Amino acid sequence: MKETNQFSLLKTKRFLPYFLTQALGAFNDNLFKNALLLMVAFSAIYSQEQRALLTNIAAGLFIFPFFFLSPLGGQIADKMEKSRLIRIIKLVEIALMCFAGVALWFESTPMLLAFLFLMGAQSAFFGPVKFALLPQHLKPTEIIGGNALIEMGTFLAILLGTIAAGILFDFTEPMRLVAIAVILFSVLGYISSRYIPVAPSSNPSLKINWNPLTSLSQTVKAVKPNKTLFQSILAISWFWFLGASYLTQLPIYARDYLGGNPQLVTLLLTVFSVGIAVGSLLCEWLSDKKVELGIIPFGSIGMSIFGIDLYFASQNVVLSHGTDLVAFISEPQHWRLLIDLALISLFGGMYVVPLNALIQIKSDEENRARVIAANNVFNALFMVLSAILAIVLLTVLELTIPQLFLVLAVGNIIVAGYIYSQVPEFAFRFIIWMLSHTIYRVKHKGLQNIPETGPVVLVCNHVSYMDALLIAGACRRPVRFVMDKGISELPLLKYVFRGVKAIPISAEHKDPTTFRAAFDKISEELADDQVVCIFPEGKLTKTGEINTFKRGIELIIKRNPAPVIPMALDGLWGSFFSHQGGIAFSTLPKRFWSRVTLSATKAIPAHEVTAEKLQQQVTQLLTES
Repeated sequence: MKETNQFSLLKTKRFLPYFLTQALGAFNDNLFKNALLLMVAFSAIYSQEQRALLTNIAAGLFIFPFFFLSPLGGQIADKMEKSRLIRIIKLVEIALMCFAGVALWFESTPMLLAFLFLMGAQSAFFGPVKFALLPQHLKPTEIIGGNALIEMGTFLAILLGTIAAGILFDFTEPMRLVAIAVILFSVLGYISSRYIPVAPSSNPSLKINWNPLTSLSQTVKAVKPNKTLFQSILAISWFWFLGASYLTQLPIYARDYLGGNPQLVTLLLTVFSVGIAVGSLLCEWLSDKKVELGIIPFGSIGMSIFGIDLYFASQNVVLSHGTDLVAFISEPQHWRLLIDLALISLFGGMYVVPLNALIQIKSDEENRARVIAANNVFNALFMVLSAILAIVLLTVLELTIPQLFLVLAVGNIIVAGYIYSQVPEFAFRFIIWMLSHTIYRVKHKGLQNIPETGPVVLVCNHVSYMDALLIAGACRRPVRFVMDKGISELPLLKYVFRGVKAIPISAEHKDPTTFRAAFDKISEELADDQVVCIFPEGKLTKTGEINTFKRGIELIIKRNPAPVIPMALDGLWGSFFSHQGGIAFSTLPKRFWSRVTLSATKAIPAHEVTAEKLQQQVTQLLTES
């Protein structure tokens, strides 16, 4: 089968019309919003204080509807067929833009502010349905690529809408040109929406709660019990906190600290937006087309490192009032600043795309849109908080904008530490991802034999201290590892193992309490339809050969009959963490890079399981690898 990438989705009817509809909507919103801001900024009838007040009012009016209307939009999106709902929302956009066009034509600021509020309301209804639709039209291997393209398209559309507003503003009668443009692009968005394939209702019997206050409360309460979902939503909201902070301050930063003209503002916004787009597109390649949580911490680390460096790079700026684009780029000292900004946003794209995909696949289909609505509510809240923080730090505490950037970078470290402590799976997957992209190159065979649902026991040979991490990285389902108590308490790793619910075990004659507790926990996990992995040898091999499988596996299956899948790790003997030539050996490690094969065979029914048979199966897999 021909290998495809995320860009191939742009050739499909199930994705391209949706992509264009989303991008045209984002472009139109920002064309209108920035035209309004430019009109206010350059109007002679407003004082500087009035312009600042109107600018903040405009930002608040657009965000405010997300708090109260997103939950209602989520309910409607779960109840209705989604392609039809999108067409209705786009028709509403056409109507709004026709009236807004009149306000633009006559340059009526009060009317424009009113329609900006209504556009925010329309976006609040569109937000839940646009992301809830993706899992219905995309395959599991396309979710990451699809989200990456949407993230790329959204930020580039925001950038182009901002630039287009500036370009049109240089013409005679600019607001009339904007009026024509917003109506035209709203019509184009509706036309593209007509080609979106049907996405059936996920919960047609849902009774809609029309009270915005109780609807908001119910939406948030429904998400909070699911710790992974809730923390993922907070992590996404923190991304929008950072993004809003950077995007809001960049124009002032360019003017007051870089001495630049409007061209330089456009350059910084372009670098930031393109960085997000590139980082988003890299996610599919980095995650091997699956929702890989390991690149989320990688993204947050990158944002912090280059956010801190942006502060120091700002100290080396050669300030000259009215610096144009060419003069700014010609100074080598400024390249570091541009690279920092590009990498902050690039790592931001890597950070947010897997999180968006995660909440789509982890939420139940029947209430997915409501989960996304909750995400939109928190996103809006965090963007408002970002504005409040900027006001406090810049006006009350009188920090400079570079110092604000430093606070954001350090704050990102604190927030990331909190989120990863609440959901250790993020940190666990990061360790796995780093190992599999540095000292190990892992090839998989037969892992499709692991069922998508239901209890199952994996058994594997035990070669190195990294065996559990490599298996966890290969298996799409969370795995509960039964491991020697000594390994489960290794420094640093012990916190990760606890977070992913590893089950420590000891020999019965050494620690009967731990032995019995382990079997009780295994039984509990299998009863809960989890994947449990054990190493029946009971210890690492010291010869490279498989040790005799102990009969504990038979006791487990007798207590909880479940299918058993034999697995084999090949290529780890002599590696960095093995007993031959590794740090577990008495001499210095001899090999730092290893090519590893992880193989699995078909499940053995519970009534056929014996320790001898499993050992034979694992041995055979090793000879075939």
